Amino acid sequence: MTRWRRVRDALAAAPVGPLAVAALAGALAYAVSVLVFPYHSTNHDEAVYLQQAAMLLDGQLFLRPPVDGAFRPWFFVESAQGLYPKYAPPTAVVYALGELAGDYRYALPAVAAANVGLLYGVVREAFDHRTGLLAAVCLVCSPMFVVQSGVFLPYAPTTMLNLAFAFAYFRAERTGSARWATIAGAAVGAAFFSRPFTSVLFAAPFVVHAVWTLRGPLRERAVTPLFRRRVATAGLGLAGVATALGYNAVVTGHALVFPYQAFAPLDGLGFGHREILGYEQQYTVRLALRSNAEVAWEFLAEWGPFGALGPVLAVLGGVAVHRRGWAWRQRVLAGVAASVLVGNVYFWGNRNVLGDLADHSDGLIDTLGPYYHFDLLVPASAFAAVGILAAFDGLRGVLDARLSDARARPVAVAVLLVGSAALGGVAASATAEPVRENAAFTDHYEVAYEPFEPSPPDDAVVLLPDPYGDWLNHPFQYLRNDPGFDGDTVYALRDHSFEVWDAYPDRETYRYVYRGPWSPYSAEPVDPDLHRVSMVSGDALTADVEVGLPDWTAGVTLTLESGDRSAYYTLDGAATRERAAFDIVVRDGRVGLDGPVSPTGNATIPLNGTVEVRALVDGGYGAGFSYGVRLPVEETADGYRALTPYRELCTDLQTCEGSAVYVPGVGPEGASLNVSVRAN
Repeated sequence: MTRWRRVRDALAAAPVGPLAVAALAGALAYAVSVLVFPYHSTNHDEAVYLQQAAMLLDGQLFLRPPVDGAFRPWFFVESAQGLYPKYAPPTAVVYALGELAGDYRYALPAVAAANVGLLYGVVREAFDHRTGLLAAVCLVCSPMFVVQSGVFLPYAPTTMLNLAFAFAYFRAERTGSARWATIAGAAVGAAFFSRPFTSVLFAAPFVVHAVWTLRGPLRERAVTPLFRRRVATAGLGLAGVATALGYNAVVTGHALVFPYQAFAPLDGLGFGHREILGYEQQYTVRLALRSNAEVAWEFLAEWGPFGALGPVLAVLGGVAVHRRGWAWRQRVLAGVAASVLVGNVYFWGNRNVLGDLADHSDGLIDTLGPYYHFDLLVPASAFAAVGILAAFDGLRGVLDARLSDARARPVAVAVLLVGSAALGGVAASATAEPVRENAAFTDHYEVAYEPFEPSPPDDAVVLLPDPYGDWLNHPFQYLRNDPGFDGDTVYALRDHSFEVWDAYPDRETYRYVYRGPWSPYSAEPVDPDLHRVSMVSGDALTADVEVGLPDWTAGVTLTLESGDRSAYYTLDGAATRERAAFDIVVRDGRVGLDGPVSPTGNATIPLNGTVEVRALVDGGYGAGFSYGVRLPVEETADGYRALTPYRELCTDLQTCEGSAVYVPGVGPEGASLNVSVRAN
């Protein structure tokens, strides 16, 4: 009997409500990750953190690929020691812990649950238990929290560290515990290591409080318990700073040069000329104020607790606190809102997240929210909870004054139930739109990655296109290499195909291709395929090309290119044929066309790398389309070698050059393209 009583008492004392909300948040984060973002989001930084997490699990700070230029992941910096990410490792450590537990995705619900639990603790310290519990609910009812908790980005994990700092700091002040002060220092130091500017903005109001309360001990020159707590917090916090600087020294070679600065020196804080990867802008104070005003408006109107209703509730909460009188913890939480809003003006990323200033639908803010302001969810949730409780308490007071206890209580319960349902509906409606948009993008990704389902080819190398430049995982962040570049499937950029072929002679080689423009914002997904790639070598090479000609064909002109040299031909008798065949011949250091073609100048040109032939099928009056054949070829000591050619059918000049892959049955009636390569 005694044992059961102890169990009962323990359950009664347990924070069942906060644990239930935290469990709900974790389940929601996992569901969003699996159902909405199975192939990750439109922010390709996810692949950076996951690649970094895999490196840390292998005990690596640098990637050392077998072929230079063929394996550089998105946002990785080149150095003499190898490739390293532009981001610090704490976020990647969190995701690596998920993989140790069984899957990277397991880290996401853990972070979401931790954020909810820690927010409850922070708000309970600043207000009371029921305000903390309702604040936790408000956080879960924030569209940005729901979306960001389902992706592998740094904002939710960094907020987890910031909340751990805030909770430990408040607890240390209430209990006088040096141990909690030490935990606070460790948490803020880890947050600084993760995202320095984010942690500084969050911690600024706490620092102001800490310095203000030190006036007495400093004036009296006394080593008081408060002074010891400040030393403990500052000491561990500075240890985090030292760790960050030490990491800088290891990877960039300079303690004061952060990896993101090494990647793009002008991509940082401040006004004036800002630049990253060829994109540059004059980030003026006026532009900063306008951009941040729009970002803040997006947060208030769509992404905070309960969407547009959240700011109203938070203002109501602020008014209620003001009437009761501000406690210092409440002032600090309000200060976080001010420091985040004001401090972000100094960071030009808040301009870039908007995309077009006149239309945010092309910016990442449209699908992922104003994520640089993620910490703003902390005070927004806290004061929204205060506002809800103030409204309910006010209504209950009115009922108590006008109705008897027997009538007031059921009416209050009914209002509570109806109000809860209404708030839940508002939250669901606010969250539904960004979830729906991201799910639509995922539908496109699902089609694009179909050739890799249910699993990529084993013991294979897959050559990937580069629609956004010479990067892996940008945009194909779902297709990542193991840190040792020795996984079951290895991914490489296609422009280095011969070097990659030589680096993996015992693997099958494939080429990932697609038809259509690669963009999740397109009306239709791409048509993808995975082509087997083979090699042919010999003293001379011939590529046999056969094209279909629609019955409206008036003529066909052919352009042959290799390097910067070109030759031009006409196809003989094109208007009277349904199909035509010609050869691309590589011999004696030159390349030319053979068959029923007539050159309009030189019949051959010097071989200088990849050979490309474009056949323009002209129907007259501006109508027509073009075929494209690209033959990767290089000269060797024994002659020549070539890989399986690329085939294209271009009906739209905006989708040529890599996104016009020939798909049988697609294109004008009568169109077809077959190519084979043989050694002579």
